[in-house]
Amino acid sequence: MKRRNFLIGATAITLAEFLAGCETQADLKIQLLKNTIPAQMVSKFRGELISSPKLSFQPQESLSGLFSLLQSWQRKLLSEKQNLSTNKTENIDIANLVTIGDYWLANAIKQELIQPLNSEALPRWNKLPKKWQELVKRNNQGYVDTQGKVWAAPYQWGTTLIAYRVDKFKTLAWEPKDWSDLWRPELKGNISLLNQAREVIGLTLKKLGKSYNTKNIDKVENLKSELVKLNQQVKFYSSENYLQSLIIGDTWLAVGWSNDILPLVKTRKEIAAVVPQSGTALWANLWVKPTATAETSLTEKWIDFCWKPQIAEQMSLLTQITSPILPRINPNELTSEIKNNPLLLPPQEIIEKSEFLYPLADNTIEQYRQLWREIRISRE
Repeated sequence: MKRRNFLIGATAITLAEFLAGCETQADLKIQLLKNTIPAQMVSKFRGELISSPKLSFQPQESLSGLFSLLQSWQRKLLSEKQNLSTNKTENIDIANLVTIGDYWLANAIKQELIQPLNSEALPRWNKLPKKWQELVKRNNQGYVDTQGKVWAAPYQWGTTLIAYRVDKFKTLAWEPKDWSDLWRPELKGNISLLNQAREVIGLTLKKLGKSYNTKNIDKVENLKSELVKLNQQVKFYSSENYLQSLIIGDTWLAVGWSNDILPLVKTRKEIAAVVPQSGTALWANLWVKPTATAETSLTEKWIDFCWKPQIAEQMSLLTQITSPILPRINPNELTSEIKNNPLLLPPQEIIEKSEFLYPLADNTIEQYRQLWREIRISRE
């Protein structure tokens, strides 16, 4: 799965000016996704500490790059173990925390790239909504397990949205509200969808009243026929360029990720967006602790800092990516910019109907892949 982040401007400036000395000498080293932590928040965090620790925040361009970084550290660790027998050692500088997307969590656990977190050392862990706690409780194979260990700390989340051209829909005299609207005949040839099997099959399952995480999809009545009909509506599939055609008016509607769409809605009046009423797919950015990283209490302090209500609000507004703490805050205590923005913080009833895309068993994944191939081939 790919998720891109548009540049957000001065509110999410680079963290270079906050790097304290050489990274190897830092007291807290974090490798994070670019533009997900505003530099102002790093300053506030340092200001709340009694000591003056050296902080190193290294932004990376992509989630896939951060996952590859975890893998490279593991390879170096294995190499170092082999070198011990030959009296050769390498200096491996491993970060204390790394950002990964929830999509990568299962593989990070299975490949032993990360270690569990101690939730008891996180004072605000119990403030997280149950949905986010369940997301990161996994067994050793990476599957969701309510009795599993806590393998990550969510610090941001978003949704899959429907974005659309306001001017085009004025001529239609209606606005999209839910997934079922994608099948309306007047939209034929005017839709772009993500090039993702789980997303497209998932929204079709949702239209049919099923879960994004349905296991035996070959037994879901009308699923294939509905996908065939949807495929006929689509102009093209893309996980990277789906908004460009919407901007120029070449398509009227696009399905995409909120971290792409929210900045666009703020700057372009001709584009609006909606969270599907029947529920949608959720995604999250997570803090994980690499295997064999140096222990420091600053790790837990940083995670808990991100979950402080006031900090969570500020970070959500600056990045336009929602903190998992927000759904648990009394709406009357939220700023109007958040409370009155259902794209940034959807209504609770929609959140309850929405789902993270959980890892599925190999045989189930093959069902999704096979169905996806059949639908795409039918288009050619």
